[in-house]
Amino acid sequence: MDSELWAKGVFPARFIERLAARGNIVSDRPFDADQVQPASLDLRLGKIAYRIRSSFLPGPEHTVAERIETLKLHELDLTNSAVLERGCVYLVPLQESLNLPDTVSAGANPKSSTGRLDVFTRVIGDHARGFDTLPHGYKGPLYLEISPRTFPVRVRTGSRLSQMRFRVGDSRLTLFEHKSLHNVETLVFDANAEVGEGVLLSIDLKGTDRNGLIGFRSKRHTPVIDMDIKDNLDVLDYWEPLIKRGTDEFILDPDEFYILVSRESVHVPPAYAAEMVPFDPLVGEFRVHYAGFFDPGFGHSAAGGTGSRAVLEVRSREVPFLLGHGQTIGRLIYERLAEAPDRLYGTGLGSNYQAQTLKLSKHFKPFAI
Repeated sequence: MDSELWAKGVFPARFIERLAARGNIVSDRPFDADQVQPASLDLRLGKIAYRIRSSFLPGPEHTVAERIETLKLHELDLTNSAVLERGCVYLVPLQESLNLPDTVSAGANPKSSTGRLDVFTRVIGDHARGFDTLPHGYKGPLYLEISPRTFPVRVRTGSRLSQMRFRVGDSRLTLFEHKSLHNVETLVFDANAEVGEGVLLSIDLKGTDRNGLIGFRSKRHTPVIDMDIKDNLDVLDYWEPLIKRGTDEFILDPDEFYILVSRESVHVPPAYAAEMVPFDPLVGEFRVHYAGFFDPGFGHSAAGGTGSRAVLEVRSREVPFLLGHGQTIGRLIYERLAEAPDRLYGTGLGSNYQAQTLKLSKHFKPFAI
């Protein structure tokens, strides 16, 4: 019955709302007005955060609650907010739990604003063998592991740091399908762009449309960032602007966090979604883009964009790494929706990053040099 009811592909918003109406997504509170995105659901923090000794996976023999009892150091009350310190690991029961149909699976990723603050998050379920993945038919609670890497952050009950997609089967495009879709819909606005097993994105280190600004490097020992307050913080209290200086190359320092931007503008057509591959050893020893979901309509002209740059959250791994302008730095994989969406990214949703170029998270005031 479920295979007849749920079409193959990533679920659009109305399918997610149908899951909730059927009791497949469970919460003791109704969804927030903007909680359901075009092809994903924002997940809300519950009332308690557990400071734990280490990250973990429960494995097939244990629930997450059983592991918490052996690993927790102390508890934080989130009902009136609490500060999560950088370098620490926290686990928070989420308000949403799942009772998925047998054919439906789920996957999670940090929200864009979470990734742009270098807050590392992963969803865990009972008996899980992997992070951010819930198998088809999963029934049980959800927990969010949170580890601020760069800034201390303030969160509270209801804060939304992660998002979840639901799907039936594997609807990722093949090499041929990526090429065919690009020929019809133009997935990347660059005549020299390479489209094969996804769309390859390169780095912009010229900054010609931003007065030479090529990115930002995070500062250390900053004030706290409230994850729920927008347009409130001065950029220079938290970031060092990076300005092009006579060369099209830049060295990433280990253990530093950077906000950079793709040279290309990308487009996610309405009937598709996309996801950035976070670490690809084929393009270098660094991790790029914690927040991997691109909703249908990102960069789409009818939704207020004519292609949007991909903002890249970059952290080098172990060794300094030299980047050059136009060097491949990431790969975007497209997949089909189960059905045409009833809303697009940017269209009446208050989307923060439509038609973006180089842009910090929504918490910061506009910045220009």
